[in-house]
Amino acid sequence: MTTERVLPAEAYRWRWPALAALLLGEAMNLLDATVVQVAAPAVHADLGGSVSDVQWFGTAYTLPFAVLLITGGRLGDLAGRRRLFVLGVVAFTAASVACALAPSAGLLIGFRAVQGAAAALVIPQTIGLIKAMFSGEETAKALGSIGPVMGLAAVCGPVLGGVLTHADLFGSSWRAAFLVNVPVSAVVLALAPLLPEDRAPIRPAFDWPGTALAAAGTGLVVYPLIGADVTQLPMQRWVLLLAGLLALAVFARHQRRSARPLLEPSLFTHRGFLAALVTSTAFFAVTNGMTTVVVLQLQLGAHTGVLAAGLSLIPWSAGLAIASWLAGARLVRRYGRRVMPYGLGVLLTGLLAAVAAYRTTAPGHYPAALLPGLALIGLGAGLFTPAFFTLALHPLRPQEIGSAAGLLNAVQQLGATLGVAVLGSVYLAGAGTGGPGAAPHAAQAACWVATALVAVCAAASSRVGAPDRR
Repeated sequence: MTTERVLPAEAYRWRWPALAALLLGEAMNLLDATVVQVAAPAVHADLGGSVSDVQWFGTAYTLPFAVLLITGGRLGDLAGRRRLFVLGVVAFTAASVACALAPSAGLLIGFRAVQGAAAALVIPQTIGLIKAMFSGEETAKALGSIGPVMGLAAVCGPVLGGVLTHADLFGSSWRAAFLVNVPVSAVVLALAPLLPEDRAPIRPAFDWPGTALAAAGTGLVVYPLIGADVTQLPMQRWVLLLAGLLALAVFARHQRRSARPLLEPSLFTHRGFLAALVTSTAFFAVTNGMTTVVVLQLQLGAHTGVLAAGLSLIPWSAGLAIASWLAGARLVRRYGRRVMPYGLGVLLTGLLAAVAAYRTTAPGHYPAALLPGLALIGLGAGLFTPAFFTLALHPLRPQEIGSAAGLLNAVQQLGATLGVAVLGSVYLAGAGTGGPGAAPHAAQAACWVATALVAVCAAASSRVGAPDRR
């Protein structure tokens, strides 16, 4: 089957507004992964429920998001990427309204799960639709815009959640954080007709056993890490984790032997793409994990309010925005893959500056010296992401795009969950040891773990974009 395009060729003069629809859709979905990070205590105070519900307000979204991303990518190959994109945005908007109106913690958690499932339909379609709309150097420029949007959304989520909760617009408190999705989605849906309909050039069959194995494996790996102290993981969680790894091993074996695999087998013959998966996991573990540590330290260690904790991330967001624009518009086209190690170097400098800030700030005081370090972390991440996403997908064939997009986004969410679990656990375990200086020392320890993950990211990223296939 050939690629279906609903719009006539001359309509592609609207490809940049259509790209805006895709990027807004990505930002809206990824923003919600972290928007309740700062607001969760206010939600719990309003709705009640058990203390564990505070963790589930965020992770009820992340879990189905991570589990269903690969399936969402393949469904786009089959049914059409624009169709799945629009369906996902509509479902996401309806779930957002339901979250804002939720009368209890249990219902909010359920609606958050629906949001995550809808996001898994939206996110994997972006890359395929960009490939359908752009060609030549414009493709690299358009793909390079994805990384900055993803990074900004991840960092701006806590900022937006803190600002909206503190503003208490019309008495809405935390509910405004979900209602803000409604006008954004209206813009996305208004621009959606400009998108071409696109699907895999060769129509793949749907792999039901592979889908079940991928969902079960991913879910069993992610679930035990949610809200857990990874330094003291109980035996039953280890059993679930090992069962998930076993299910993923069976999934990999099934993909190699299946006549109609869920993932294109050719992806795994490409060393550059395998390196991109490792890089994405490590990078988003650092950025999401450090966001969590900074917010926890500000609220629990420095005893700041929800607004101050959210606003403190603005230097990170500003640095990310500036560097992303500069890298996407100029640096990647001029210097190519060399931008990635420079970005990681700046990010590493920011982490070391954060260590120094936590070391020199008196316990219980606001760490003003941390702000320049956060700006450097944002600058480094902003330099890295456009180059990474451009190179990670550059050598792929059209029939590989849906699988690659779903898998790359899935490991991003896995990395984010691992980062929150590992770095959050390092901080909480250290901060809970007692004494006024425990919290700053725990934040330093989390920063050192993050530097080790940056080293992993640097090693893996050296192979990203490599053209050779095994």
